Amino acid sequence: MSFGRAMSPTFVGGATITIVIAGGFFFGGAADAPPGRVATSAEAARMAATVNRTYAKFTFFKVDPAWQRKEAAERAQDKREFLAACEDYASDRPLRAYSTVGTRGDTDLLVLAQSPILDDIHNFHVVLAQSGLARWATIPHSYLAMTKSSPYSEADARPEICTSKRKYLFVYPMDKKREWYTLPDDERQRIMRSHIEIGRRHPEITINTAYSYGLDDQEFVVSFEGDEPGEFLELVQELRTSESSSYTLRDTPIFTCLAMSVAKALDALDGAATARSAAAVA
Repeated sequence: MSFGRAMSPTFVGGATITIVIAGGFFFGGAADAPPGRVATSAEAARMAATVNRTYAKFTFFKVDPAWQRKEAAERAQDKREFLAACEDYASDRPLRAYSTVGTRGDTDLLVLAQSPILDDIHNFHVVLAQSGLARWATIPHSYLAMTKSSPYSEADARPEICTSKRKYLFVYPMDKKREWYTLPDDERQRIMRSHIEIGRRHPEITINTAYSYGLDDQEFVVSFEGDEPGEFLELVQELRTSESSSYTLRDTPIFTCLAMSVAKALDALDGAATARSAAAVA
């Protein structure tokens, strides 16, 4: 007999219990949490909505120019250590790399790590920080977000973002003016329908929206995938004329990133090819 869907440990009545939602009931193992307590429909809906969400961590690295003056063999080893950490994480979780060499002056590399478990991302960055390359790098920009269903769409929360094979990724943090949130729901729906229609006129560009409310300084992390930067420029210019744009508080910095393998993105840091995997080192 199936009792429903297990969820992450949750606080109910001051105790941490594991929740299973089945026909509107809570089931838990804590002594001071009454088993079988009836959940309100709002509680059940809110908790069920978070089950399939995914954390997305956009980490931008800037390498110290002094690192490029190290011996080639030392640089190669530093890159292999960084690559090994990324390959280990990517063995069962989404990870993508992008180069910003030549498109930004304050960053060289973007690593996008995703997981339904925030601890995975924490542990990955702990390991990554031990690599030789990370000791020569700073993180000038870092954005944490989560996927969720949009209030302006009936689509479910996406289990993964930035999945296309397109050549470029354009990323920026975004905040709305507080006035936006005071508008009636139907008014926001009207404004966003017009906004979405503009996006549909540019099918060459794929949009990914992730949410950061309470998780990071920004409210959203918006990322667009495309093969032609000029198409994205036209889209953004047209969006500037939309009514929704008047409610934007911040949408910078904007990063133009070239999608590539982790190994190629690392080689772009010093222009020197290195072993594609730590396992390839004799």
